Amino acid sequence: MASVDNLALLRWREMESIHVLRLLADHIKEDPSFHPRSSHQTTRWHVHVAGRDWEFLCTGPKFWDVRMERGGGGAIDLIMHLYTLKFKAAIAVLKERGI
Repeated sequence: MASVDNLALLRWREMESIHVLRLLADHIKEDPSFHPRSSHQTTRWHVHVAGRDWEFLCTGPKFWDVRMERGGGGAIDLIMHLYTLKFKAAIAVLKERGI
């Protein structure tokens, strides 16, 4: 794997989770009935990615997988979570998809 510069890593870490989901999803739909409890910026999404259905809460770069009760932040963490990949493999997916 080719090296990744710090600017690319920073960009991926700060990338909004919903943006990444929109780029990867076969199907994505926001839940209009969702009313966040803490951050008014949080939205809930039903997504089909990698042959699975997911339910995510998204606030900026942070995401929370409602069903698995796990979360993270940024594009790298999200790709690792969705595809069950390690860091270097997630970076390869980001590069391959031009994200």
